[in-house]
Amino acid sequence: MNPMDRKNTMTAKATHYRGGRIFTAAEPAWAESMIVEDSQLTYVGDTVTADALTRDADIVELDGAFVLPGFIDAHTHLLMMGQSLQKVDLQSAVDLAGIQDRIGRFAADNPTAPRILGRSWLFPALGGRPPTRQMIDAVEADRPVYLDSNDVHSVWVNSAALHELGIDDHTPDPLGGRIERDPATGHATGMLYETAVTQIVWPALAKVVTDHERDVALAAAFERYLADGVTGAVDMALGADEVAALERALAAGGGTLPLRVAGHWLITRTDSTEENVRQVREAATYAQRLQGPWLRMAGIKIIIDGVIDSCTATMKEPYSDGTNAEPIWDLESLAPVVTAADAAGLQVAMHAIGDEASEIGLTALEKAIAANGIRPRRHRMEHLETITKDNVQRLAQLGVVASMQPVHADPAIQENWRAVLGDHRVERAYPWPEMTSAGAVLALGSDAPTAPHPPLPNMYVATTRKSAIDPTLPPNLPEYALPMADALAHATRDAAYSCCWDDLTGQLVAGKAADFVVLDGNPFTDGAGSLLTSRVGLTVVAGRIRHRTTPRPL
Repeated sequence: MNPMDRKNTMTAKATHYRGGRIFTAAEPAWAESMIVEDSQLTYVGDTVTADALTRDADIVELDGAFVLPGFIDAHTHLLMMGQSLQKVDLQSAVDLAGIQDRIGRFAADNPTAPRILGRSWLFPALGGRPPTRQMIDAVEADRPVYLDSNDVHSVWVNSAALHELGIDDHTPDPLGGRIERDPATGHATGMLYETAVTQIVWPALAKVVTDHERDVALAAAFERYLADGVTGAVDMALGADEVAALERALAAGGGTLPLRVAGHWLITRTDSTEENVRQVREAATYAQRLQGPWLRMAGIKIIIDGVIDSCTATMKEPYSDGTNAEPIWDLESLAPVVTAADAAGLQVAMHAIGDEASEIGLTALEKAIAANGIRPRRHRMEHLETITKDNVQRLAQLGVVASMQPVHADPAIQENWRAVLGDHRVERAYPWPEMTSAGAVLALGSDAPTAPHPPLPNMYVATTRKSAIDPTLPPNLPEYALPMADALAHATRDAAYSCCWDDLTGQLVAGKAADFVVLDGNPFTDGAGSLLTSRVGLTVVAGRIRHRTTPRPL
């Protein structure tokens, strides 16, 4: 349709966002004005044409401000993120004394709290010593204390928490997890890894959280995301409690949410293939019911391995100490689940951090394709912090989306990561450009709360490989930095593609949703450093202003 022909088709009251520097993440890449009717963009282009189309429209003068599609966090955990905002933040604690001080102060300030929850502690803070329950007991022995590691794949607890969880000398390790024990005594040390977290800690804590508390945490996550320019999120660990909270929010919003949410149902490995596949059928039931533009069950999530920092990621070669980790899902257990999900039309998202884990996941996908034949499919692989060059090519050939998180490559949190590998593998860490060079779609996200959720610092890491926490640190393999336009497109257009929203949002073009962000800085003209100082002026979702920041004084 000729743009001028649209003038006679406009029925709703239009709003003309006029005179900006608009990055469309499409072709052409730049525009000056946008026309919004109801929830949709009806024109994106030059201001002269937009003026002619909207003589009676409401005008929002952008005054040259930078506009881009709303960020879509391609991998996050919304409820967990909201809950993490209420936990003791330990990431900047540089030593054990600092961790203990923060726990002690929180305990003193909250004498009636039944338990103490913390987050984001880093292994280097302990100076090479293993975490023990006695270290926490020294400052809080009476109430249970649960401290999520920075990657949320392990939890450090005190003696009271072990008692609350019912863990004693005879408690067996869950399949795919580990209860760390003192080799001399056999007693639990207070460190719980992988499925000992997801199958013991998470269910126990979920029982003491009310629906109201979940609703408050989810609302807090939405509020933070909107304030930081995020208009959509892909939640990567949904269970019944999370879906119920999202549906309550959807009902409270009259069929809308503050931002768009796509979700993946977390599949927990058991020793029964029948039970594992039953969980896929359960996810398919949710997917049949939840397919709206605001809440959509996209598929399933499978955590093939752990993480490098705690040496639970499954590698092709041993860690620097000579150990390695078995996968949580081996190929024999994984293939039937992937095949069943593929047959059901579900997206399969597989956490694969170690280079052997991605090998297992890609082989499972090939088996599913061989079993189910040619059909529409858009599967994903999450994190890919290490992956062989051959498997980068396999991933691209299979049409698998590479879902990666720049913030995980921040130099400020790399010391332990690099030390536990300690060899040539650190020189190909987080190889984002290799994915696109091979022809794969790269979608960027945060994995909050394992990392900070704000997208602008995340884009700073993506475009510089420098630290958003401490920008004075040397960059982490700067040859892997992404061009600005590419990074922003991977966090908007390609993030939308990753969850099958590419016909709905992710680009500023006529016919797509009016989901966009206005910044008070422009990284194309002000440089990547401005991503650390720019503020979100407006966040618009489906044509509605969901967040507005008062302009800074001159």
